[in-house]
Amino acid sequence: MSSYPQSPLMGQMMSQPLLISSIIEFVARHYGGNEIVSRRVEGDLHRYTYRECHQRARRLANALHGLGVGLGDRVATLAWNGYRHLEAYYAVSGSGAVLHTINPRLFPEQIVYIANHAEDQCLLFDLTFLPVVEAIAAQCKTVRHFVLMCDRERMPKDSKIPDLLCYEDLIASHSDEYTWPLFDENSAATLCYTSGTTGNPKGALYSHRSTVLHAYGSAVPNALNVSAADTVLPVVPMFHVNAWGLPYSVPLSGAKMVFPGAALDGKSLYELFESEKVTFSAGVPTVWLGLINHALQNKLKFSTFRRTVIGGAACPPAMMDTLIDVFGIEVVHAWGMTEMSPLGTCGGLQSKHMDLPQAAQRKILQKQGHAIYGVDMKIVDDDGKELPWDGISYGHLMVKGPWIIARYFKDEGGEVLQDGWFPTGDVSTIDADGYMQITDRSKDVIKSGGEWIGTIDLENLAMGHPAVLQAACIGVAHPKWDERPLLLVVKRPGMEVGREDLLHFFDGKIAKWWMPDDVVFLDALPMGATGKIQKNKLREQFKGHCLPTA
Repeated sequence: MSSYPQSPLMGQMMSQPLLISSIIEFVARHYGGNEIVSRRVEGDLHRYTYRECHQRARRLANALHGLGVGLGDRVATLAWNGYRHLEAYYAVSGSGAVLHTINPRLFPEQIVYIANHAEDQCLLFDLTFLPVVEAIAAQCKTVRHFVLMCDRERMPKDSKIPDLLCYEDLIASHSDEYTWPLFDENSAATLCYTSGTTGNPKGALYSHRSTVLHAYGSAVPNALNVSAADTVLPVVPMFHVNAWGLPYSVPLSGAKMVFPGAALDGKSLYELFESEKVTFSAGVPTVWLGLINHALQNKLKFSTFRRTVIGGAACPPAMMDTLIDVFGIEVVHAWGMTEMSPLGTCGGLQSKHMDLPQAAQRKILQKQGHAIYGVDMKIVDDDGKELPWDGISYGHLMVKGPWIIARYFKDEGGEVLQDGWFPTGDVSTIDADGYMQITDRSKDVIKSGGEWIGTIDLENLAMGHPAVLQAACIGVAHPKWDERPLLLVVKRPGMEVGREDLLHFFDGKIAKWWMPDDVVFLDALPMGATGKIQKNKLREQFKGHCLPTA
């Protein structure tokens, strides 16, 4: 029941709950012949239509019912981007159960913790993860059914998992006669756990209503701009915040969908982009780095790829310039969080920006973007006072909206909202036109002599040097200034740059007091399960680093 006052005159429209099943029903009925193409872990390409996907999702819904999965029960997946995973997206949530996507890049102990905390009843998993699941199955206390997502031919002859079920046998043994149930749109639909760097992950429990609204909001032109004229390849994994909602917004738009499976290297992605005539994609910067390097090294161009959304971490300006200037690909910078379903902002120019010089336009595109409808935001100082939108003042970023969490699953962490706003943990500016730019995470910002230094700007500048492949900036202890910046760099293969040369590269581009005090060259940076640099590990590794005194 709504807690809001009721008007004496109510609208007289049909009352239909916003349910995830309505999306698969819509696309199967109105765009049923459009393709879903998947590179399978078996190595081949699988093709079928939305109509066939809907049919198999109904079979799976019947199968889950037969296994005793009921309303609100959690069904977990350990799977790559592929057609079977998409079927689970709709069969699980559509039947009233809760889809729980688990990140297989986590440590086995973390997977066990998450599965037990979620109280998963059933686990569906790809062949790739059979060894992992065999090792942890006995520790997953609530999982009653393990389902291997393959056909009978590829089932292991002997498995350590008792009563291991075959996905294709399960599908085949049930009818596709199934009517999606109607229930309250505020019912739980999917469960995603945060990739927190400290403490145990916490669950964000999305509703059907929030998920459908997020699909609407993310598909519009000012956001992802998906239409039935597109062929969409989500590089962002379906186990990472529901692939940023693309498994919902793409079918909602009727677009052809292409799944890359486990092959996310530059060569494999390029071949799939070209053979399937992909027009639009989405992923984190580390993936695009591999694709760009493959294309540059082999002097390749893209024939149909015209637009990409980059999020999960800040897109380095040098990467954006290469995609736009060398390959002619429009780059949409986006920002969000697991707690936001995840989309919050998307980049793009407005009509008044079209006559600006290219450099000025690029500065706008490098920001994390403008709030999309459904998300409100503000920045506040340490005392909670709202700061002006002038593009200069930076403070703690707060958000609210219908697809942003009000609390974590099982109330982990207690009360999270502050006066109705969710604290993102990011530090940002917002300019007069409403464009938000992340300057740092609250826990990563460097506080030097009482002033804040944003590490993202320093990292982006470093990666603009032709010899720098990756860069991370952290604060290290300083006897006078509390903290000073330390720059950690991975060089491009076959290229050289020294400490002084790199620091000289910063001259004139930043305030002098922002200049890193030292540079350390590393073979690699520690990466988390979602492709983000783990600065907590770098801070631990270099907490005793001695900065130069002169």
